Amino acid sequence: MPNVIVLDNLSPEGLALLDAAEGVDYEVRTGLKGDDLREALAQFDGAICRSGVKITPESLEGNRRLKAIVRAGVGTDNIDKEAATRAGVVVMNTPAGNTTSTAEHAFALLLALSRNVAPAYQALIEGRWDRKNYMGTQVAGKTLGVVGLGRIGLAVAQRALAFEMKVVGYDPFMSKDRARDLGIELVDAVDDMLPQIDYLTVHTPLTDETRNLIDMPQLERIKPGARLVNAARGGIYNEAALVEGLKSGKLAGVALDVYPAEPCTDSPLFGMPGVVCTPHLGASTEEAQTQVAVEAVELLLGYLQHGQICNAVNVSPLDPKTLASLDGYLDVAYRLGCLVAGLQARGLKSIKLHYRGEIAGRDTKVLTAAFSTGLLEGALDQEINLVNASVLLEERGIDLSTESRTDMGAFRSSMSVDVDLDDGKSHSATGSVFGQSMPRLVAIDGYRLEAFLDGCLLVFSHQDVPGIIGSVGTVFGQHGVNIAQMAVGRAGDKPGGDAVGVLNLDAEPSDEALAAVRALPHITGATVIQLPEPGRRPAWMGV
Repeated sequence: MPNVIVLDNLSPEGLALLDAAEGVDYEVRTGLKGDDLREALAQFDGAICRSGVKITPESLEGNRRLKAIVRAGVGTDNIDKEAATRAGVVVMNTPAGNTTSTAEHAFALLLALSRNVAPAYQALIEGRWDRKNYMGTQVAGKTLGVVGLGRIGLAVAQRALAFEMKVVGYDPFMSKDRARDLGIELVDAVDDMLPQIDYLTVHTPLTDETRNLIDMPQLERIKPGARLVNAARGGIYNEAALVEGLKSGKLAGVALDVYPAEPCTDSPLFGMPGVVCTPHLGASTEEAQTQVAVEAVELLLGYLQHGQICNAVNVSPLDPKTLASLDGYLDVAYRLGCLVAGLQARGLKSIKLHYRGEIAGRDTKVLTAAFSTGLLEGALDQEINLVNASVLLEERGIDLSTESRTDMGAFRSSMSVDVDLDDGKSHSATGSVFGQSMPRLVAIDGYRLEAFLDGCLLVFSHQDVPGIIGSVGTVFGQHGVNIAQMAVGRAGDKPGGDAVGVLNLDAEPSDEALAAVRALPHITGATVIQLPEPGRRPAWMGV
């Protein structure tokens, strides 16, 4: 008989489902941590949590019983997924349950800013009937910038269009055709939208790319009088820059529901004119909490009673034998996805994957999903894995197709990708496995070479003339950047034409070093791409 522990407060509807589940016992134990949490988890087959409990490697140490943890909500940052994978524990989440509530709250903050709702009410509390000081702005006819066009971002955009706003969006994985169908004008970079927007809302994860997305340099470009909303992740806006923007009058308002450190009861923004802040209430509606609780219980019961795995964030629903048979090429596919994302993922229109040789006779759908996972990882507002990656690409209007040929080419097996962009440009790359488990890049944009698919890569195009490699090495030597590996490829067999170089670097070069490389004679382009370190794999691939 499966036993379930509920680690955080769960809606009555979710508990009612557990009550009604035949042959399932459960207990509610909230506020656990340390040894108490570790001992409790060892007594149950499944666990349901929200964001209150922190499940660390220590929480799972020595656990031989727990089979699954379900997060009633989207984010799983409070669960150590690698530790869970090592312990054989499936981690699942409920990504769709709070979409509407979070979108509504973001739009409520936007409206509250526009009509001075909070300060006007405070004036009434203080006994003042002060209409002149709280003149508002209507949103109809204004332009809203939306960064991140996932589930929540699109829901906000739909509401803005209903309010007769113009919507400008940025999402590196949304095609222009798909955006046009949705009534959204797509831009190539966030900075491109800043001079034209009256409002800005963000719906992305917090990554190195999105941290301080709005900082002092962006305030120089943004339209005077803009209002900013953040109901996604704290840290996407630099709060110090927001303060300066409000003081200078460049910003007319700021609304926040999330903060770099939570709980947050002290911020320089609190109390400033033009500011509305709430304590992370995006998903705090009865409907959202009911929906995620019910979905969490259904997911856990489906797994414990029938072995079904849905919305897993750390494992694949495939059997271990299938994964093992594809081991090296899963890694190649995942890294090729990361490589394409680093080369130029913006404005993706179509992707075609080619499988050749022995690998073409295996389950290439899994390899396609692994490629899609690497491509999208870290760019969307939800966990990406083999289960959902291909679907998320389709939702963004990106055409993904495959082709398989069992005859061998230059390698026993290989995997290639062709990418077409909205601007008419294209990229291609081919990967293979050397030995048992060494992923290698064997061609890029038509140039043959052999490069390591890991760590920090510098991909640079150049004319095939003497001295290029020496010049690049000299620049990096002057800037303290060590070159670990080097590969050079040319399109044909004769020198003098165009060529490409791929360097594995021990550290990411500074902006100054990269600018110096790009300024060298005969260098026509240079891009830094961060790939996973050697041997590092996502949790769903095994650790």
